[in-house]
Amino acid sequence: MALPVKTLYSKDHATSKKRDDFDDILEERRCCSDIRYAMKCYTPVVYRGLIPCKPNDLKNIVLKSEHVQHVIQKLSRETGECPEIWQEEATVILEEMGHSLQLSAVRFFAFTLSKVFKTLFQGVFVNEEGIQRLHQAVQEHPVVLLPSHRSYIDFLMLSYILYTYDIALPVIAAGMDFMGMKLIGEMLRMSGAFFIRRTFGGNKLYWAVFSEYVKTILRGLFKARKILSDNFGNIHVYFGNPISLRTLASGRINRTQYSLIPRHIPQRPTEDVQVFVDEVGYKMVLLQLENIVIGPFALVATILLQDLSGVHLSSLAEKTLWLKQLTQSFGGFVKWPIHLPTDKVLMSTIALHHNIVNNIDGHIVLSIESKKTEFTEDFMFRYAVGILMCAAYRNQLLNVFVRPAFVAVACEIAHSSKKEDIYSCFTFLRDLFSDEFIFFPGSAVKDFEDGCFLLTKCDAIQVLQQEILVLEKDITSFLKCMFSPYVEGYQVLCSYLSEEASENFTEKQFLPGLRQFAFQQLKKGNIKYYEILSSDMQKNALSSLVRLGALKKMKMDNETTFVVKKDAVSRTADILSSKLPVGRPVIARL
Repeated sequence: MALPVKTLYSKDHATSKKRDDFDDILEERRCCSDIRYAMKCYTPVVYRGLIPCKPNDLKNIVLKSEHVQHVIQKLSRETGECPEIWQEEATVILEEMGHSLQLSAVRFFAFTLSKVFKTLFQGVFVNEEGIQRLHQAVQEHPVVLLPSHRSYIDFLMLSYILYTYDIALPVIAAGMDFMGMKLIGEMLRMSGAFFIRRTFGGNKLYWAVFSEYVKTILRGLFKARKILSDNFGNIHVYFGNPISLRTLASGRINRTQYSLIPRHIPQRPTEDVQVFVDEVGYKMVLLQLENIVIGPFALVATILLQDLSGVHLSSLAEKTLWLKQLTQSFGGFVKWPIHLPTDKVLMSTIALHHNIVNNIDGHIVLSIESKKTEFTEDFMFRYAVGILMCAAYRNQLLNVFVRPAFVAVACEIAHSSKKEDIYSCFTFLRDLFSDEFIFFPGSAVKDFEDGCFLLTKCDAIQVLQQEILVLEKDITSFLKCMFSPYVEGYQVLCSYLSEEASENFTEKQFLPGLRQFAFQQLKKGNIKYYEILSSDMQKNALSSLVRLGALKKMKMDNETTFVVKKDAVSRTADILSSKLPVGRPVIARL
């Protein structure tokens, strides 16, 4: 689609907040000895002179703790088995779970990861101001680090960075699937990892597939020469501002109540504590999203997904710069090489992602199979792979745009310029897609006002006292198109539940049934977007309809069963396709 290339904002209207500068920690590694780096004097500061506890001492403290002993005695009374049996069980769990941090293993990983990272990446960029804040925080407070976990390399990268800056290494909660990797699992344990079981229940096949999947990824990392010969570009690691849990809880949680009962006796959290924990979780995730570093290819991917026929390089440059400026103005954290011409930046990022996009004589297209072949189910999934890989990059932008985009979509499906009608549609979209995007509970009015403000800033809409007028359709159309895969995907699911699914169906029947239905709709050309083939979207949509009451979820004969409320599902589909208005909620503050 055509995009305006005019300047969207004057300097007076620019609101992008200042971001910390980044430094490449691999630059020094490329010109200095890795052995010397690994064997450097490592004397990290610790929290207020705390003496680190040796692994075996830590296990003994845990086993002898009042809490564990209380639970052992309780289990003994409930089962009639002697406490020694449960004591032995606790010992086995600790041996399975506990770390055995050793400096020698840390130094080995420091040496090995230096070699690997220098081969895989052009640079590893870290905001040193964030590191300085962390360095100060660990001396004054106990600190929990919350990585965004965008890849399985996160915890290795985090430990590598902290070792580089002489900060105490964290103990890392790792899945049990890593522990089964023999040499790698034991090395991780000696580097500070402790292992926790994942909640896969009795699904042995799922466990086997997942475990092997993780093992395979790491063996590419550590063994495959082909992987080590590839260029994976740059990594940006942003350390945000420390958040004080005590400050957040001030005035919210009455901590004195916990002094009334001995601490070793388990207590069920009160309702206000549960609400507080949920709010903290949302706050942490929103802060992570706010500080996510968006690279050039995320912008390119977003443009290409709106035109699968491809875009000429000159046009792509104009549209990418336009989207970059819009992203930054909406608060997105874009990292763009300002010292290089735009065409050089694009050529570099396209070459880097050659497995996803192709440059054919200046025409940039996704690396997807031609539709000239027979449209079989096997072809459909191969064709979808390239699209979904590209979508993974586009998704980095979605939480930047979701609020103004939902206002834009609401303006369309409301068939009205009345503010209250548009707000009703906005809250419907917000509720329906809250399993896909992060919204702070109870902040619908604020989210709506934020979306309107951002669209007003770029002259896309005009907000009057009772109406919202669309002024700039290029921007609103682009935003609607960016989120169309989600709207259409949920429409397809609703159609499947209304037309094909039986009134009662099991979880096992759902995915293959929906996949076959989607295949037929794609083959007939009734739907456009392949994102409906994403298992994440399928499960999120199912969860959303359960939460909104269109489906009822229950356990029957040790199986999860869903009951379809056809009228509610059809109503959801009709609202998304603008065939049915949304009811008007109370909007006292709007």
